[in-house]
Amino acid sequence: MRVVVCDDERMVRTALRVILDAEPDLEVVGEAATGAEAVPLVRSLAPDVVLMDVRMPEIDGIRATEQILATMAEPPRIVVVTTFENDSYVYDALRAGAAGFLLKRARPDELIGAVRLVARGDSLLFPAAVRSLAASRAGVPAAPAAPWVARLTDREADVLRLIATGLSNHEMSERLGVGPQTVKSHVAAVLAKTGSRDRTQAVIAAYEGGFMRKS
Repeated sequence: MRVVVCDDERMVRTALRVILDAEPDLEVVGEAATGAEAVPLVRSLAPDVVLMDVRMPEIDGIRATEQILATMAEPPRIVVVTTFENDSYVYDALRAGAAGFLLKRARPDELIGAVRLVARGDSLLFPAAVRSLAASRAGVPAAPAAPWVARLTDREADVLRLIATGLSNHEMSERLGVGPQTVKSHVAAVLAKTGSRDRTQAVIAAYEGGFMRKS
């Protein structure tokens, strides 16, 4: 799995490279110190995963994430890296399409696990943190529910609630008493109806669209 590290602190970039390069299945193929450097570097290297600091000079991690996802036919999975869990930049990056976020104080095994997780297409979802961030940015509480809420079937609504609690497909399969493939189909339908790229964006949509207030 090929990784690009984007952070304006050289020591952070070096530490991440040392940790990841020590793993036989991971390789840091490039580094960027600013968002302006990150965008063309990621386009040229086409890595599997990008670790993106949200607070960088010139272009921040949010804009860099947006530009990468908007201009690459097969964009990498992007994990935003932050010092503070409640950083408002994190929420904006998740809305922009980042697959999840990771704290800079994360243990090496958590970092390695996160890279492997998103590289295989999963979202790095922390339900409590996303819920807190979404609640603080969800807008006027009395706003009407988004149109897609009414289009969800009862089972899809159940699945979205479970996604919002952080359950995996296997865990949802056991909870709902249906097969994994059935759950996978429901998840795909939820993502399509909410207009979400992945589970993290689906959770944000659930809060911003009024679904969780109805639940």
